[in-house]
Order: sequence, then C-alpha cells, then structure tokens
Amino acid sequence: MKIGILQCDSTMEHFRAEHGNYPGMFISLFHSVDPELEFEVYNVELEQFPQAPEKCEAYLITGSRYSVYDSKRWIENLEKYVLELHERKCPMLGICFGHQMVARALGGKTEAAEQGWGVGVQNYQTVSTQKWIQPALKKFSLLASHKDQVTKLPKNAELIAESDFCPYAAYRIDNHILTFQGHPEFQKAYSKALILYREQILGTEVFEAGIKSLEQSIQTQEITHWMINFLRNSTSSK
Repeated sequence: MKIGILQCDSTMEHFRAEHGNYPGMFISLFHSVDPELEFEVYNVELEQFPQAPEKCEAYLITGSRYSVYDSKRWIENLEKYVLELHERKCPMLGICFGHQMVARALGGKTEAAEQGWGVGVQNYQTVSTQKWIQPALKKFSLLASHKDQVTKLPKNAELIAESDFCPYAAYRIDNHILTFQGHPEFQKAYSKALILYREQILGTEVFEAGIKSLEQSIQTQEITHWMINFLRNSTSSK
C-alpha cells in the first residue's frame, strides 16, 4: 500500500537535527509496524498536491502550527482537496491539524478551545467497537500539542474516542476516513522540547502538568495498528 503524506508544516530548524521532520516521523512509525508500506510526500504548505488522487492508495494529513481557519491560500486549497478525496471515497487519515481540517471541510467545526492548550500525554476513552480496532483498548494515551479542537463533528461522523478535555478526540466517516487529535508519530523527547519551547505561552500550570504527564505510558504502536488496519479494510472494500 502506498500512502501519500500531505505535509502541512515542518519542524523548527533548531529541532530538526535531533528530532527530524514530520513526514519522517510518520514513515518511521508506520514502518515499525509494517516495513512494506510505501510513502510519497507532498508539501501542501508549498502548494505541492498530488497530480491525481489515484497516485496513492491512501492519504495522511499531518499536524501543523497553523489553524485550519487561518486565511492562507494553501489551507483553503487543502480544504478543497479534502472534499475531493472524500467525494472519491479515498482512504484518508488525519492527525491533529488533519483531524481538524477534515471536520472543517466536511461540515463540522474547528475553533480555539475554551479548555486552552493540550500538551504532553493525553488520556482517551474508546467509545466505539470496530473490527479494525485491534488490539482492542478501552483506554489509550497519546502525546498531544494543540490549542484548537473540533467542536462539531462533520456529517456522518462516528465518534471513536473522547476525553473530558477533548470530547471529539477521534472519529471516522464511513469506511474511508479516520482521524485523531493526538499525535501517534511524536516521541516523548520531541513533545518535551515543544513544551519547553512554549513555556511562556502555556503558563505555569499547563507547563508543569505537561512535563509531569510525560511519565505516563503511551500507546503509539497500538494506535498505528488501528490506522493500518483501517486503511487496509478501506482499500480492500473499494
């Protein structure tokens, strides 16, 4: 299976030598579960879109420092492209910004969250039973870094996971779209670097809680299995 990564941001240059860039994080993560997967990277922030949706069997929309409601041409074009992929029922994953973009493009709503920043390890409850949710987990934890949230699910979306802090933490649309607010591709070292970098923005309480949360375990491998299972189920049913 070939997955097109729609890259919506790059790591800051002073982080890159140690932590790499976002496409590499996803490729390493997915290859740790299935080394046979193929990837093509499209830097949509630079207006690099696939010439045709058929170029890849599935697509993944990355996170971004930007908000989906920012007035930028590439964001507006990405929103249109998400709608096109949806209309074609192309298998698609969305992570953080990607999770929020799918919601915005397909009739939901994303906005700055009243809860403020969510950073470090976040804990979620699984609220749906699906055959691709293997291994089965009633609860899971992922790293997060966001101040925006989906506040209204898009049409035909089914909630997959939630938390008190993030009520719409993961959802699916039919059998071809699956999105998560958390970052399965993040390593704890990168999450810590982001928290330290944003200490003044986060404020003392959020900063200290975020650093403390990094002592908890995270289920990146399990969630990656979910995503791959979902894509394989989606591509086999097309």
